[in-house]
Amino acid sequence: MDVQVQIVNAFVDGERGGNPAGVVLDAERLSREQKQAIAAGVGLSETAFVSPSPLADFRLEFFTPSRQIAHCGHATIAAFGYLQQLGRVRHAESSKETIDGTRAIRLQEGMAFMAQLAPRYTELGNATPGIDTDRILASLQLSRDDLIDGLLPAVVHTGNAFLIVPLKNEAALLRARPQMDEIEAVSEELDLIGYYLFSTETKQAGRHAGTRMFAPRYGIAEEAATGMAAGPLACFLHDRLQIDADILLIEQGYLMQQASPSVITVRLNKADGRISGLMAGGRAAVMESRVVQL
Repeated sequence: MDVQVQIVNAFVDGERGGNPAGVVLDAERLSREQKQAIAAGVGLSETAFVSPSPLADFRLEFFTPSRQIAHCGHATIAAFGYLQQLGRVRHAESSKETIDGTRAIRLQEGMAFMAQLAPRYTELGNATPGIDTDRILASLQLSRDDLIDGLLPAVVHTGNAFLIVPLKNEAALLRARPQMDEIEAVSEELDLIGYYLFSTETKQAGRHAGTRMFAPRYGIAEEAATGMAAGPLACFLHDRLQIDADILLIEQGYLMQQASPSVITVRLNKADGRISGLMAGGRAAVMESRVVQL
């Protein structure tokens, strides 16, 4: 059986870059094993499989080359951007069903946005036996001098959990040498998607952070754009760095060995000064079509 897979770049910065995801429509005909095989054959960090849903406008299932995950930001943006271009989404408000519930989707100004939850923080130390700041820094071959003064890494969860690592400048981001076996071990122990490193130095003026993301637990060495990580980071910037903005712009992909510039827009919802939820999104562009044989 031949399966058509669209390669769609999400979070493109202008007309370039972004993070490619596979998108397979009408996926209800495929078994879980077939979806996993397709994702492995495509070889991208995530592939989204789109099916009808009794609970939402669409059911989305996300597979890395090695396993299924509950949510994927860039594959969601890729899928809804493509669905919008096909005319399958005609209204600004839409929704997706995933393996752990439904989420709102908003389409506006040529961008797709997905809902994330209010942040939950876990500090390293007593709550994470055997995992402290020094172990995290060793897994990146960095030191405490590389951290932003007064800030320590923390796990932030807005639907998926990421370890946010605050670095003082872009030079520290570039110096990071991820030890993938150790990052995978920490990610398993803390049930993380991966590490999200950032500094407040950016390539383009008016943006709030430049980032790198490592997720070897899910077969991802480094990723060009991660919508489900940009949400936790935006909360960290608001809550820990006191960046009092409702809309935050997160750069990613600029510092990869093969640069793929990306920008993720995060819109915070607040109640009484606290984040009650958020929408993370960006633009998507169809790049190519592939056929995977099963």
